[in-house]
Amino acid sequence: MMNNLVRKRLAAHFQQLAEWKAKGIDAKLLTPEEKKVTQRIKKQTRKAKLVKVHVDATPYQIITTGPDSHIDYSLNVSKLFRFGDDFYLEETNEIRQIVLKHNKIMSDQEKHQNDEIDVKKQGRSTHKQTLERTGTYNRLKAVQYAERWWNDYNPDYPEFTDNCTNFISQCLHAGGAPMHGVPVRDQGWWWRGENWSYSWAVAHSLRWYLSGSTKGLTAKEVERAEELRPGDIICYDFDGSGRWDHNAIVVRKDNERQPLVNAQTANSRNRFWKYEDSTAWTENIKYKFFAIHDQFS
Repeated sequence: MMNNLVRKRLAAHFQQLAEWKAKGIDAKLLTPEEKKVTQRIKKQTRKAKLVKVHVDATPYQIITTGPDSHIDYSLNVSKLFRFGDDFYLEETNEIRQIVLKHNKIMSDQEKHQNDEIDVKKQGRSTHKQTLERTGTYNRLKAVQYAERWWNDYNPDYPEFTDNCTNFISQCLHAGGAPMHGVPVRDQGWWWRGENWSYSWAVAHSLRWYLSGSTKGLTAKEVERAEELRPGDIICYDFDGSGRWDHNAIVVRKDNERQPLVNAQTANSRNRFWKYEDSTAWTENIKYKFFAIHDQFS
């Protein structure tokens, strides 16, 4: 239980976070990575203008041991942008942890997940895994799925501690992409009950699958983000190490034809594709742009 002093300090701290998200004003206890994000955002030259910001912090777990307390909370940020005559709402949901000692806030930082193969929850396995296929990628259905589930978990599928690629695979499947390769994990792209291919759930594996697949779900690598359409995929190697860390799906384009994406793990909607607002971003970041073929072989 939180006493009144802690409640007041948390309220003041959350207000500082709101100012940080809305105006780029450095809040106390920001990590060095978060301060770098603030500086990058200030240097951005995008023509999208921030109109309004809403920040909601919701604690959901408190663990107290002696004088120390750990508070896990979700930080939901909604930003309304205006781009010419167009408006769009960008939303993110971070899972963060505050550490208190003797009722004083000592740190607050985002909680990161690392292990994509660690299953948090098995799916109900009731979802029809063999959908009627028309041989055509339905981009609208893929995007509609991304919009419905970007900040939630479909109980029909397994859920991973790092769910980004599992989520992207679900979006592609909702768009009619056919599975193949069952039951060999390092072949094809598939999910069946409690088993799945590495390409279904691991960012690095999906990137290389899209680059080389000639059967079922296939894609063409393009040079520029502007060439992508809603339903296409962007892969991210944040530190340029050659190990691909993350995937996102394009859900719309802004007035300069730049993609806005949805993704999970750090759940986000209508996020600008470059991820310069992420603490994972580095100057060595690499991107791969995959245009999903409209016809399945």
